[in-house]
Amino acid sequence: MKNTKYDFESVIDRKGTNCLKWDFFDDDLPMWVADMDFKVAPAIEKAIKERAEHPVYGYTIVPDELFESYIGWWDRRYGLEMSREEMTYAIGVMPSISSMIRCLTDENDEILIQSPVYHVFYYVIEDNNRKVLENELIYENDEYKIDFDDLDEKLSKVKMMILCNPHNPIGKIWSENDLNRIGELCKKHDVILISDEIHCDLTDPGVMYNPFKPDDNVIRCLSPSKSFNIAGFQSSIVQSTNAELLEKIKTQMHIDNSDSCNVFATSAVMAAYNESEEWLEELKEILYENKQIVKEYLASELPIVKLIDCDATYLLWLDCSALEVPSKILSEFLRTNQGLFLSAGIDFGQNGDDFLRLNIACPQKLLKEGLGKLKAGVTALNIINNHF
Repeated sequence: MKNTKYDFESVIDRKGTNCLKWDFFDDDLPMWVADMDFKVAPAIEKAIKERAEHPVYGYTIVPDELFESYIGWWDRRYGLEMSREEMTYAIGVMPSISSMIRCLTDENDEILIQSPVYHVFYYVIEDNNRKVLENELIYENDEYKIDFDDLDEKLSKVKMMILCNPHNPIGKIWSENDLNRIGELCKKHDVILISDEIHCDLTDPGVMYNPFKPDDNVIRCLSPSKSFNIAGFQSSIVQSTNAELLEKIKTQMHIDNSDSCNVFATSAVMAAYNESEEWLEELKEILYENKQIVKEYLASELPIVKLIDCDATYLLWLDCSALEVPSKILSEFLRTNQGLFLSAGIDFGQNGDDFLRLNIACPQKLLKEGLGKLKAGVTALNIINNHF
């Protein structure tokens, strides 16, 4: 590991802290949920400690300074201008998407997603008594692309599309051309487009994601929770240039009680966006190093498992099709045999069943331990003996 200013090497014991990743299933090495095992950026830790020193933790308002931190971040890093009037606060991306589904579609409506995709998209659609319509991504030559003919045909049947950019789990940054084509088709069919851009900052060094350009039918969901590992503070915004659409969303989120603010959230968000950019850039270098470790390990030690090249997120998509074992069975065997928990690809859609998702946002000691467990588990399953 290269010399770093910040600590990305310490292995922090998170067990016993009511941690979803480490306590919920009590696995030896959980590498599934999108949660990092690194120390938080020092500026965020300092801001939280300072707020905690005040002995009253009552109801909290959202100050304009929080929205200004978003505005400055997107202008500074991505050249995208936003205004305060275009934004409303939410406790998280998925709660806000749930509210948008309720106020902008009707029960039994179909909502389009692009599978394999973040599994909670399925839940939030179905739990709101809507139906999932899949525009399956095309997987060929070890990479993914959009089936635009299928997208055009299916958008004619829906009122809403939920886009993931960068895409979870495949780690792809959609090109400007892809985004423009999606936008054109949504306009053609009068479809509301929700763009979940929560992984936008977590790109390979020197690589930038492409924000979805503002339009009357476009709603963007933004949050520092993945970039700075502060999901526990439950903070995000919804942004749209369509004032009428935004007002409907505000009303619904108020009804749903999903627009309130955690007492520590504003301190964490402003410290992240205003004071932690250097930490993020260093984090990206570490994640890229980790990605190379996985790539080299699989090539030399476990070539039957293929890494899908990606340029964003800390979630790697592993092609395990040569093992000829359903992903749920493979994932469960790795847990019971090795205590290693990777996400089963089937959770992200039927067309993800040949894959596992691996979270590499951890110190390299844990990552290498996890890779060793992966190899040992696959070997113990007695699947690849004839492939070495």
